[in-house]
Amino acid sequence: MRAFVFPGQGSQKVGMGKELALASTAARSVFEEVDDALGQSLSTIMREGPEEDLTLTANAQPAIMANAIATLRVLEQEFGVKLADHAGCCAGHSLGEYTALCTLGAFDLATTARLLKLRGEAMQAAVPVGEGAMAALLGADVGTAGQLADAAAKREVCEIANDNDPAQVVISGHVGAIDRAIAMAKEHGIKRGVKLPVSAPFHCSLMQPAADRMAAALADHPPADVEIPLFANVTAEPVTGGEKIRERLIEQVTGRVRWRESVLAMEDAGAELFVELGGKVLAPMIGRTAQGARTTSLVTMEDLEAFAKEIV
Repeated sequence: MRAFVFPGQGSQKVGMGKELALASTAARSVFEEVDDALGQSLSTIMREGPEEDLTLTANAQPAIMANAIATLRVLEQEFGVKLADHAGCCAGHSLGEYTALCTLGAFDLATTARLLKLRGEAMQAAVPVGEGAMAALLGADVGTAGQLADAAAKREVCEIANDNDPAQVVISGHVGAIDRAIAMAKEHGIKRGVKLPVSAPFHCSLMQPAADRMAAALADHPPADVEIPLFANVTAEPVTGGEKIRERLIEQVTGRVRWRESVLAMEDAGAELFVELGGKVLAPMIGRTAQGARTTSLVTMEDLEAFAKEIV
């Protein structure tokens, strides 16, 4: 069984999607539709930068989604490989969950772009700049990371945001608590803590105002049921019903991204090949988690052509 997976924030870079757009009308049409939906030339920022504009959360989130959807559309329209015919399940890392749901038909492309623009704006606005932070704990399992977070909190928020793989956990919260956690990391047997270049503390309880805004948006634009199961970030369990998907998306704003558990759950469900579309960040995490599974990352036309030949 194949699992199709979609990257999250941090996978953006200037020039993303440029090669696909030059080579394929299918890719160009995706970027044009997203530009129209947002009322801005996001594709120009993706193609030309500047990097600081692309990195803005409200731009990065729909840009990463658009790039992954363009990659999928090229695979489907240029090479004849339909996700519906070859995917046993799907998952996405944080905002990648919206990308996955777009591919499955829970949202159309324009709605997905607008929801992610709002999500980025809401997450940025939830905490004043400079008050929150995130850090990657290298050489930490989730149990050790949880103990460190509790010790560093000291009446501030310090929580696990991402359980990425067996040796990488990300924490999120007030900047003072995150700084304390980095300083205390070695005392807890963790190789080191590295503060991440993010503008807000994602996936922790400080994001509740953003969760409230997304709850309102998803009430107005509820996801449809899907046929192929999505393994949800916050539960690491498959969902197909639109109402359950809506609940998981709201919980996801403040909740932990259980990526390691999701990968293991997909492997237990029968996934033997994990196909990452539009990035090369998830495959290494998956390889460290499900060591018996194969991974492939599809970014370039050459990647897509090789995958299409293999799958036929």
